[in-house]
Amino acid sequence: MKSSYNYSLWKEYTATRNLQTREKLLTKYLPLVKYVTGKMMFSLPACVDYNDLLSAGVMGLIGALERFNPEQGVKFETFVLPRIKGSILDELRTLDWAPRSLRSKARMVERVNEQLEKELGRSASNQEIANKLDMKIEDYGGVLLELSKASLLSLDGSRVEDNDQITSMYDLLENSQSDNPYFSLEHIETKKLLIKAIEGLNEQEKIVMALYYYEELTLKEIGQVLSITESRVSQIHSKALDGLKGVLQSEVLN
Repeated sequence: MKSSYNYSLWKEYTATRNLQTREKLLTKYLPLVKYVTGKMMFSLPACVDYNDLLSAGVMGLIGALERFNPEQGVKFETFVLPRIKGSILDELRTLDWAPRSLRSKARMVERVNEQLEKELGRSASNQEIANKLDMKIEDYGGVLLELSKASLLSLDGSRVEDNDQITSMYDLLENSQSDNPYFSLEHIETKKLLIKAIEGLNEQEKIVMALYYYEELTLKEIGQVLSITESRVSQIHSKALDGLKGVLQSEVLN
C-alpha cells in the first residue's frame, strides 16, 4: 500500500539526502511526534515540560529518517513510532525532579506500608500508616500528595489485569477519544484503494454492490430490480467481493 507522493519523496531523500526534502518529510510526520508526546504526558507530573519531550520525540523522528529504507517494504509510520517513544523515554530517564528528601519519604512510607501489611494480613489504611509514622493524618495526606505529583509510571512496565492478561501501561494510557494519526493514514489509504478497486468492476457488479451496501436491498430485492434470479445476484456479489479482495491484497503485498 504505497502512496506515490510519499514514495517519490522517500526515493528522492534516500538518493540525495536533500535538506529541503528532509524538511518536507519532517513536516509530514511531525503530527506523529505530537500524538505520542501528548499521549505520554497524561501519566506525568505537571513539572515535566511538554516541549522538552516534544523535542526529544523530534530527535527520534530525525534519527528514524536517517535510518529508514523505503525499499524494505515497511511503512515509515510502523518504523518510526517506537523510535519516537524510545527517544522520549530516554529523555524522561535523564530527569530527576523529585528532591532527595521526598525520595527518602517515599522509601519510608513504602517500608512502613509493607511492615503493616505483614502484621495485619491485609492492606493498611491511611490512618494506620499515619499512626505508625507518628504523623497526623493531615500531614500524611500532604506527603501522599507530594509523592503523587513526583511519581512517574514506567510506560514500558507490565501490568497484570484481573483476567491475568499482561498489558503495558503505555497501552492502558491510550486515549480512545482522540484520533490516532497512524490509523487515520491507514484509513485514507485503504479508502483510496477500495475506490480504485470498485472502479475496476463491471457495470453489473457495481450496481449489485451499490444496491446491497448503500441502498441496503436484499439479494432477492436486487434480483427483482435487475430482473435476474436471487442465485445469480449472489454469484455476482461473490465474484465482485473476490475481485475487490484480490486487488486489495495485491496492493498491500506490493
